[in-house]
Parts: sequence; C-alpha cells; structure tokens
Amino acid sequence: MSIQLVALNPQEHRNLRLKPGHAEASHFTEVMLSEFGSAAAGCPILLAKNPETGAFYAGAMFGFKPDENLLSDKMGGSVPPYRTLDQQREGFYVTEDEIAIDEGCPRFSEYEGDLLFDMDGQPATPLRHIQRVLTQLVHGKKETEAFTATLLSLKLIEPIDISLNFDDGEKLVLQGLYTVSLDTLHELDDAAVLDLFRKGYLQLIYTMVGSLKHIGTLANIRNRRLSRAA
Repeated sequence: MSIQLVALNPQEHRNLRLKPGHAEASHFTEVMLSEFGSAAAGCPILLAKNPETGAFYAGAMFGFKPDENLLSDKMGGSVPPYRTLDQQREGFYVTEDEIAIDEGCPRFSEYEGDLLFDMDGQPATPLRHIQRVLTQLVHGKKETEAFTATLLSLKLIEPIDISLNFDDGEKLVLQGLYTVSLDTLHELDDAAVLDLFRKGYLQLIYTMVGSLKHIGTLANIRNRRLSRAA
C-alpha cells in the first residue's frame, strides 16, 4: 500500500478528524529506549537488522509469525496489550521538521472521530498527543542508535536462534534476531562497565536479557489459542 504524505496544517485540515488507532502491533515492532521498561513487562525485547541499511534496531516481539499479535485481546492474550510509540503515531510522520499525514490512512475522516484542530486553528487534544509521541520518537531514534552503536563497538551483540515446538506439531525456527551477550559483558574491563552504568545502558541491557523469559510466555499463549481453535 503506497503512502500519500501531505503536510498537516490548520487551513487545509481544519475539518479533519482522527479516529482511534485500529492497527495491531506487528509481530516484531521497533521500540525506543524509553519504552524498554513497559515493553519488557510483557514481551521479549531483541535486536534485529534493518533490511535496507543493515543497522541494528531494538524491537518488541508480540508474536512469532507476521501479523501474529499474541498479546492482543483478540488473540486471548493474558497480558494487557502494549501500544508502542510507533503504533500510536499511526498515520503521522515527521518530514523536514514538519508533521505530515498519510491521507490514505483509515484513521482520518471528516465525519468521525475528534477534530485535530480547535476553532482557533490550534492543535486539539488528539493532535497534541501525537506531537508528544512524534517528539519522543525523533529523540528516541537518536538515543537508541547510540545505544546499539555502543553495544556493537563493545562486541556485546550476539545472534540468538529460537526454536519452538507447538502442540499442533508445528515447529518454528526464528532467525535474524540478536541479544546481548552477558558472557562478553562480564569480561569487559571496569572502565567500560562503569561507562555503561553512567549512560544508563547497563540497566537497559539487563532489562533486555530479562525480557527473554517472555518467549516462553508467548509460546504458552499461542498453545492455548491453538487448543481453543481445535
């Protein structure tokens, strides 16, 4: 589906309304450092490579296959679904320091939802929320890139292969995912560890590694879903 981006402004979009977000998080969704705590409460946080640039990015795993969100209410997940910043901004983009919208996004309407601008042409509550989300994403991208660059420079990133067997006989092998090597971390000299601590990276590393326990949680949710469907 092609994206039709246009700059958002109160003159042309004074009657534009925003409906609630409808898209489910994909099975692996990019997250920023500021989201690690919330995301790690219910799902694994792993690293992957951007297929276009080859750069590492952090992502929260919601399922094991494309379009599978095991934490969605629709899937009967036992954990409240977490909406990432990237999901909250659905339909909105930042281009050259301006907010742009995808006019083809089904969130936008002139008849349903809440107005984006008030009578004076100022951002209404829904748009102010989007502005905050986009600001967090812009700053979060830079912070997360610095974090992954540090992990890479210290050779802390290692591949992780995940093999899962389900009750219906299906076997899934997930590749192209990475985590942080605690063995390598423990071999770093004191100066490097202190630098990680002062930057707040040490806590983020342990948050990521600790979140891996949720791989089993997601597998159990998937098995329960299969049992209900049988």
